[in-house]
Amino acid sequence: MARDTPVLTEHDEDDQLPNLVTIVGRGVPASFEITVDGEIEMVADDPLAEATVVSGTTAEGAIDVGVTRFRFAGEMANVRVVDWNGVALPDSASAPTVHVEYGAPGR
Repeated sequence: MARDTPVLTEHDEDDQLPNLVTIVGRGVPASFEITVDGEIEMVADDPLAEATVVSGTTAEGAIDVGVTRFRFAGEMANVRVVDWNGVALPDSASAPTVHVEYGAPGR
């Protein structure tokens, strides 16, 4: 019996969104916007509870402590991170750090 809708396993999802971006808060309120040229998906149980908006190829939100992660396909197109004063990286010592890993291992 053939399936009409393919079922994606965790491995299949990693193949579709093979890259990982991690935002690390530094204890100061900050905001971020990430744009990729493919799909982007937050790695969280409930993105709405995290107050993060993911729309098409862009994710935006706020962070002060902890980490926020996104898996994505394609290339990183743009990253904008600003601290609570609106000072952007690299001019702000308190803005979050951003780590991008292409071909990151599974979730």
